Amino acid sequence: MKEKTRRRLRLLARVMAGVCVALVVFALVLVTHTQVVVGAIQTLSASAVKTTNTFEPEGEPMDATRDNGQRIVTEIAYADEYPNSFLDITYPDADTSVRRPTLFYFHGGGFFGGSKSMGDPLASSDVTSLLDDICAAGYNVVNVDYGLVPDCRFPVPVIQANQALAWCEAHAEEYGLDMDDAVVMGSSAGAIIASQMGAVISNPEYAAELGIQPALQPSQVRAVVIDDAPLVYDEFSLGTKILIGNYVRGTIFLSKEETHRYDATQWVTSAYPPAVLLGSEYHNDMRHMDAALTEAGVVHELVDPLAERGLEMPHCFVANERTDEVSRDAFERMLAFLGRQTRNA
Repeated sequence: MKEKTRRRLRLLARVMAGVCVALVVFALVLVTHTQVVVGAIQTLSASAVKTTNTFEPEGEPMDATRDNGQRIVTEIAYADEYPNSFLDITYPDADTSVRRPTLFYFHGGGFFGGSKSMGDPLASSDVTSLLDDICAAGYNVVNVDYGLVPDCRFPVPVIQANQALAWCEAHAEEYGLDMDDAVVMGSSAGAIIASQMGAVISNPEYAAELGIQPALQPSQVRAVVIDDAPLVYDEFSLGTKILIGNYVRGTIFLSKEETHRYDATQWVTSAYPPAVLLGSEYHNDMRHMDAALTEAGVVHELVDPLAERGLEMPHCFVANERTDEVSRDAFERMLAFLGRQTRNA
């Protein structure tokens, strides 16, 4: 009887050991082949958000006036080298001859999903109303799409951002865009792109590192808006490391060189554009950027409800500005800052 019990215990131990080994192997696969995880997320969310790459526009191009009086021109191809290279332009009204600042916006979505029309599936709210209200405040808004993983990894979306700026610079007169009064803004993943574009435009060393010839001069970019960007890789949660590690190289085990290349806080110089930092889920990253900008002597403003009010706000909370008082305050502070930097005072 004792021998039978010992055999059962040995069998159970082998089974448990096998399960443990399987779990370890599975965990190693997940962290070293992150696209397995991200690909599953893309498949599961494909019915709700855009998770694919295409060289075709999302819908039929249109040039129309909305019910709110804003004119929108959609599905403009700004390049053909990479997928999803389309942008929309929204004007406050039908008169495109009026001189207004040009605000470039890059959506979020963890680099695995989202689009210029759908926004960020990871954010707490729809960004559409936010862009409408920025436009109503006197900005021509250029809403830019870019490629997603696994086809487009870092720095491809940054290259695409530069291509969009270059296209608008070349077609500024045709589309009534003032490219000498530009703002670059992004939320979440798009905020990472915006932060990196600020460095590309202002730091020749970083532009060379990414192999990008900046489309605009530093004097043309009046401000950058970085809305809750995860930047400091060593401080990321495992979930964020999976998304960003996958975006950079398909693994969470990035080298110091790779994280340094990715992190815009490491490339800030005194020539970096004036910046608005909006921090909530990634408020620590925004504080790191705040410190870098302060050290470089760059004019900027950090909006951090946790530090200022003891309030934990949802990811990219400013998009709730129509319904939430704290978000509205952040939105108004952002507009006031941009008004001081652009000709939209």
